[in-house]
Amino acid sequence: MTYATQHSSPPVSIQVTDVIERQRINAFVIRLIAISWTVTFLDGFDMLVISFVAPYLREGFGADAISLGELFSAGVFGAMLGGIAFGWLGDRFGRRPIIIASVAAFGATSVAMALAPEMHTLMILRFLNGIALGGLMPLTWALNIEYAPSRYRATTVTIIMMGYTLGGIVAGPFTIWLAPQFGWQSVFLLSGIVTLALVPVLVLLLPESARHLAVKGRSPDKIAKALNALEPGLGARAKDRFVVPDEASAAVGKDFRLSSLFQGNLRLMTSLLWLAYIGSSMAVYFKSNWGPIIFEDVGFTRTQATMIMSVSSIGGSLAGLVLMRFTDRFGPIAIAIYPMLAAPLLLLMGLAPVSLQGLAIFALLSMAMISGTHFGMHSIAGIYYPSAIRANGAGWATSVAKIGSIFAPLLGGYLLATQVAPRFLFVLLAATPLLTAVSLVLLARAGRRTSNPAVPPSTDNIALPAEALATKP
Repeated sequence: MTYATQHSSPPVSIQVTDVIERQRINAFVIRLIAISWTVTFLDGFDMLVISFVAPYLREGFGADAISLGELFSAGVFGAMLGGIAFGWLGDRFGRRPIIIASVAAFGATSVAMALAPEMHTLMILRFLNGIALGGLMPLTWALNIEYAPSRYRATTVTIIMMGYTLGGIVAGPFTIWLAPQFGWQSVFLLSGIVTLALVPVLVLLLPESARHLAVKGRSPDKIAKALNALEPGLGARAKDRFVVPDEASAAVGKDFRLSSLFQGNLRLMTSLLWLAYIGSSMAVYFKSNWGPIIFEDVGFTRTQATMIMSVSSIGGSLAGLVLMRFTDRFGPIAIAIYPMLAAPLLLLMGLAPVSLQGLAIFALLSMAMISGTHFGMHSIAGIYYPSAIRANGAGWATSVAKIGSIFAPLLGGYLLATQVAPRFLFVLLAATPLLTAVSLVLLARAGRRTSNPAVPPSTDNIALPAEALATKP
């Protein structure tokens, strides 16, 4: 349907939500997903490469387990602060400029890390690097969620997160290939240079969210251009009125307070989401940071340990792809299956007299389930919140999740320093997927009780009525 065919015709009212929901596969969204995938690929590489560089730091800087744990946690603590700060900035000033600033910042800090002369400086730079990295994914999710039809939101986020996981997969073999020849510094240097080269591409091609702009009442020309790209022949013009009837007022976003995430039905939903995310993040960051060293300590060679980590990440990606359509259809309950499977496998790894070959098989399966769970958590982090506070909601969820991400590397470092048997750490790790599974089951039940009947059936288990946020706190 064409809303306006003549430039001289009077302004008409266009519902942005309707245009987004009825869109078909188009070049605009494909390009957005491809750009976002590239950004998260570099994010994943930069965030996870530190664990593969750690053995070289242990040799080059003489770093012990405690200092390595502090280094891992410094980056995650920075990411926690970055998720909160950049989420607020993204809701205040838009997704596009803050994503570009985040990419430029983590590229620059990666180059700086390559020049660090000693461990203390490296830790400070890793903290700053983490701030930039932490703000990127919530904003990227928010931008894509706001262009994706509700029936494909979890799928879209999962595809984008494939980039993050592939970046982590490549980090291991890339480090093994480059670091022995040119030093661990070369890994960060090349990563930073490639990331900085992406910035002008983002400036040219990355769009702003039409839904977000409409809620904020900004840039009608950009909204019209984006909607015309989504639906050729629409004929939207800057003078038309762009409305988002299923959203809260823009005032909520302008005067955002943390209490906005706990109004009405969101009180229970946000709490359960945070608990599930904390458990998932603790598991995935323990795996990512300490996996190469622990597997090396239990008898695998460095190359074997790296391959276990990389192959399990591939398994996690495949698990995430399998999960995404079920998540779109059934919501959080679909995600809970993976942590339920991971917990007994981790207990077997820590308690059963398993050979190295058996340990490798259990590790591949359990680590794939852990990664697949985290895929699922990412896919639902932003869908509970309206556009006016979506970046804040996703940013706070991922930032609070960093409580587990910070605690896990520190705990592993201190336990290893006390000569705890490396395999026993898997027993302790089993508690984290259990926390995630229980929280997700309760979240799914809460979602069914508070679902909005006006929402399409594909998401009625996970969407909330915007009216819960319509009143300014």
